[in-house]
Amino acid sequence: MAEYTQDIAFVIFDCDGVLIDSEVLSMKVWASLLQEHDVHIDQQYFFEHFLGRSFEHVQSVIFKDFNLVVDSAMANRFAGELKTIFEQQLSPTDGIIEVLSTLTVPYCLATSSSRERTRIAMSTTGLNRYFSEAQIFTAADVARGKPAPDLFLHAAQQNGIPPSHCLVIEDSSPGLEAAKAAKMHCLHYVGGAHMAQTAGKRENALAHWRAFDARYPYLID
Repeated sequence: MAEYTQDIAFVIFDCDGVLIDSEVLSMKVWASLLQEHDVHIDQQYFFEHFLGRSFEHVQSVIFKDFNLVVDSAMANRFAGELKTIFEQQLSPTDGIIEVLSTLTVPYCLATSSSRERTRIAMSTTGLNRYFSEAQIFTAADVARGKPAPDLFLHAAQQNGIPPSHCLVIEDSSPGLEAAKAAKMHCLHYVGGAHMAQTAGKRENALAHWRAFDARYPYLID
């Protein structure tokens, strides 16, 4: 769909890597935990198998590829260590607050992360000022997570907006696939730290939020 069309009435933000610069932090925690079990992952593996995916999907991939069960103890360690590093290092992506403060249409976030992790991220970064509980949708709300279109379609339906009038902003391949499957406009945000080396190679990419108003001037006051 044409990215400059002016029929957009609703913006759906992914969370990790779009609203918050979290993916590098998540990768650090996963790499550290897995290394204790002699499992070594690099950035490419993380991109291909973890980025934009639910925790349950990550669990299944780790078992399939490395025959390692991510049990409740390991899952709890991941959650605890991620919470700690979020509290110490997590920040909103550069410029997103200015975008959220000046959007002229309704918006929400739709994430593969859990609601609890999303609450922590929103609170830690101060973005909870811009997203009420009613504006937060997670993979737990639907039967199929990204790359299925279910989550985005659910968010649009809950807000009474036809899919063709929605703009999805994503950093991950599963998220972009989900947006296209939902027949929504989509924008590839590549301003997160984890995308630094590949930003210039992405189609329909936005490298910094400061360029958002030039791309979509009718969505910004």
